[in-house]
Amino acid sequence: MKLKILMVAAGLAVLASCGPSYRVTEGSTVGIDVPAGVKTTFVTAYPNAADVSWAMYDASLVPIDMELAGWSSLDPGDYVATFTMNGEKYYAYYDPNGDWIGTAYVITDYKSLPNPINTMITNKYAEYTITNVDRVMQKDRIAYEIQLKNGNSKAKVLVDENGNIIKEKMVSK
Repeated sequence: MKLKILMVAAGLAVLASCGPSYRVTEGSTVGIDVPAGVKTTFVTAYPNAADVSWAMYDASLVPIDMELAGWSSLDPGDYVATFTMNGEKYYAYYDPNGDWIGTAYVITDYKSLPNPINTMITNKYAEYTITNVDRVMQKDRIAYEIQLKNGNSKAKVLVDENGNIIKEKMVSK
Protein backbone atom coordinates (compact mmCIF):
# COMPACT_ATOMS: atom_id res chain seq x y z
CA MET A 1 0.00 0.00 0.00
CA LYS A 2 2.83 2.40 0.88
CA LEU A 3 4.41 1.71 -2.51
CA LYS A 4 1.16 2.57 -4.32
CA ILE A 5 0.82 5.83 -2.39
CA LEU A 6 4.43 6.69 -3.14
CA MET A 7 3.93 5.92 -6.86
CA VAL A 8 0.77 8.06 -7.02
CA ALA A 9 2.56 10.93 -5.26
CA ALA A 10 5.52 10.65 -7.63
CA GLY A 11 3.16 10.59 -10.62
CA LEU A 12 1.34 13.71 -9.40
CA ALA A 13 4.66 15.49 -8.90
CA VAL A 14 5.69 14.66 -12.47
CA LEU A 15 2.34 15.86 -13.84
CA ALA A 16 2.54 19.08 -11.85
CA SER A 17 6.02 19.81 -13.17
CA CYS A 18 4.72 19.41 -16.73
CA GLY A 19 2.09 22.10 -16.24
CA PRO A 20 2.06 25.35 -18.18
CA SER A 21 4.86 27.83 -17.76
CA TYR A 22 3.59 31.18 -16.57
CA ARG A 23 6.39 33.16 -18.18
CA VAL A 24 4.81 36.19 -19.76
CA THR A 25 5.52 36.68 -23.44
CA GLU A 26 4.91 39.50 -25.87
CA GLY A 27 1.30 40.52 -26.02
CA SER A 28 0.24 38.58 -22.95
CA THR A 29 -0.09 39.19 -19.26
CA VAL A 30 -0.51 36.93 -16.29
CA GLY A 31 -2.55 38.09 -13.34
CA ILE A 32 -2.98 41.71 -14.42
CA ASP A 33 -5.20 43.44 -16.92
CA VAL A 34 -3.19 46.00 -18.89
CA PRO A 35 -5.46 48.68 -20.39
CA ALA A 36 -5.54 48.86 -24.20
CA GLY A 37 -4.31 52.48 -24.10
CA VAL A 38 -1.21 51.47 -22.18
CA LYS A 39 -0.44 48.65 -24.62
CA THR A 40 -1.03 50.90 -27.64
CA THR A 41 1.31 53.59 -26.31
CA PHE A 42 3.94 50.94 -25.63
CA VAL A 43 3.72 49.21 -29.04
CA THR A 44 3.88 52.58 -30.81
CA ALA A 45 7.05 53.55 -28.93
CA TYR A 46 8.73 50.13 -29.02
CA PRO A 47 7.60 48.19 -32.11
CA ASN A 48 10.75 46.02 -32.02
CA ALA A 49 10.43 45.00 -28.36
CA ALA A 50 10.78 41.29 -27.63
CA ASP A 51 10.04 39.13 -24.60
CA VAL A 52 7.61 41.72 -23.24
CA SER A 53 6.17 41.14 -19.78
CA TRP A 54 3.85 43.41 -17.84
CA ALA A 55 3.57 44.02 -14.11
CA MET A 56 2.19 46.57 -11.75
CA TYR A 57 4.73 49.06 -10.42
CA ASP A 58 6.66 47.78 -7.41
CA ALA A 59 9.11 50.24 -5.83
CA SER A 60 11.38 47.41 -4.69
CA LEU A 61 11.96 46.25 -8.27
CA VAL A 62 12.96 49.53 -9.91
CA PRO A 63 16.43 49.46 -11.51
CA ILE A 64 17.06 53.19 -11.03
CA ASP A 65 17.04 55.67 -8.17
CA MET A 66 13.75 57.46 -8.89
CA GLU A 67 14.59 60.38 -6.61
CA LEU A 68 17.97 60.91 -8.26
CA ALA A 69 16.43 60.61 -11.73
CA GLY A 70 13.78 63.17 -10.81
CA TRP A 71 10.85 61.03 -11.86
CA SER A 72 7.39 61.84 -10.61
CA SER A 73 6.06 59.59 -7.91
CA LEU A 74 4.91 56.25 -9.21
CA ASP A 75 2.30 54.23 -7.42
CA PRO A 76 1.04 50.63 -7.44
CA GLY A 77 -1.59 51.62 -10.05
CA ASP A 78 1.11 52.29 -12.66
CA TYR A 79 2.36 49.70 -15.15
CA VAL A 80 5.83 48.54 -16.09
CA ALA A 81 6.75 46.69 -19.25
CA THR A 82 9.99 44.73 -19.08
CA PHE A 83 11.39 43.81 -22.48
CA THR A 84 14.50 43.31 -24.55
CA MET A 85 15.55 45.40 -27.50
CA ASN A 86 18.91 45.57 -29.25
CA GLY A 87 20.27 43.04 -26.75
CA GLU A 88 19.50 45.25 -23.72
CA LYS A 89 16.91 44.82 -20.97
CA TYR A 90 14.48 47.74 -20.77
CA TYR A 91 11.92 48.93 -18.22
CA ALA A 92 9.16 51.25 -19.50
CA TYR A 93 6.71 52.88 -17.08
CA TYR A 94 3.15 54.02 -17.85
CA ASP A 95 0.28 55.48 -15.87
CA PRO A 96 -3.17 53.85 -16.12
CA ASN A 97 -4.20 56.35 -18.84
CA GLY A 98 -1.43 55.12 -21.12
CA ASP A 99 0.80 58.15 -20.59
CA TRP A 100 4.49 57.27 -20.76
CA ILE A 101 6.37 58.14 -17.57
CA GLY A 102 9.85 57.05 -18.60
CA THR A 103 12.12 54.22 -19.69
CA ALA A 104 15.39 52.93 -18.32
CA TYR A 105 17.84 50.31 -19.43
CA VAL A 106 21.08 48.93 -18.08
CA ILE A 107 24.25 49.70 -20.03
CA THR A 108 26.68 46.82 -19.70
CA ASP A 109 29.42 48.21 -21.95
CA TYR A 110 30.68 51.25 -20.05
CA LYS A 111 33.03 52.13 -22.91
CA SER A 112 29.95 52.90 -25.02
CA LEU A 113 29.11 55.92 -22.85
CA PRO A 114 29.37 59.27 -24.65
CA ASN A 115 32.91 60.67 -24.50
CA PRO A 116 31.96 63.72 -22.38
CA ILE A 117 30.64 61.38 -19.68
CA ASN A 118 33.82 59.31 -19.70
CA THR A 119 35.87 62.51 -19.47
CA MET A 120 33.81 63.74 -16.49
CA ILE A 121 34.27 60.40 -14.70
CA THR A 122 38.01 60.41 -15.37
CA ASN A 123 38.35 63.98 -14.09
CA LYS A 124 36.04 63.95 -11.07
CA TYR A 125 35.95 60.28 -10.04
CA ALA A 126 39.42 59.07 -11.03
CA GLU A 127 39.74 56.87 -7.93
CA TYR A 128 36.29 55.30 -8.39
CA THR A 129 35.19 52.23 -10.32
CA ILE A 130 31.90 52.13 -12.19
CA THR A 131 29.58 49.50 -10.71
CA ASN A 132 26.41 50.19 -12.72
CA VAL A 133 25.09 52.48 -15.45
CA ASP A 134 21.47 53.01 -16.48
CA ARG A 135 20.27 55.17 -19.34
CA VAL A 136 17.18 57.02 -18.15
CA MET A 137 14.79 58.49 -20.70
CA GLN A 138 11.97 60.88 -19.91
CA LYS A 139 9.85 63.24 -21.99
CA ASP A 140 12.18 66.16 -21.40
CA ARG A 141 15.62 64.54 -21.19
CA ILE A 142 17.97 61.62 -21.56
CA ALA A 143 20.36 61.08 -18.68
CA TYR A 144 22.71 58.47 -17.30
CA GLU A 145 22.57 57.23 -13.72
CA ILE A 146 26.09 56.10 -12.85
CA GLN A 147 26.94 54.24 -9.67
CA LEU A 148 30.58 54.38 -8.59
CA LYS A 149 32.57 52.85 -5.76
CA ASN A 150 35.92 53.59 -4.10
CA GLY A 151 36.46 51.31 -1.12
CA ASN A 152 33.65 52.10 1.30
CA SER A 153 32.71 55.31 -0.49
CA LYS A 154 29.92 55.17 -3.02
CA ALA A 155 28.55 57.78 -5.36
CA LYS A 156 25.47 57.97 -7.53
CA VAL A 157 25.62 60.57 -10.26
CA LEU A 158 22.98 61.61 -12.77
CA VAL A 159 24.59 63.21 -15.82
CA ASP A 160 23.38 64.43 -19.19
CA GLU A 161 24.87 63.31 -22.50
CA ASN A 162 27.37 66.18 -22.32
CA GLY A 163 28.81 64.97 -19.01
CA ASN A 164 27.15 67.72 -16.97
CA ILE A 165 26.22 66.58 -13.47
CA ILE A 166 22.48 67.00 -12.87
CA LYS A 167 22.41 65.45 -9.39
CA GLU A 168 24.90 63.69 -7.16
CA LYS A 169 24.64 61.53 -4.03
CA MET A 170 27.65 60.52 -1.96
CA VAL A 171 27.39 57.61 0.47
CA SER A 172 30.17 56.64 2.90
CA LYS A 173 29.95 53.45 4.91
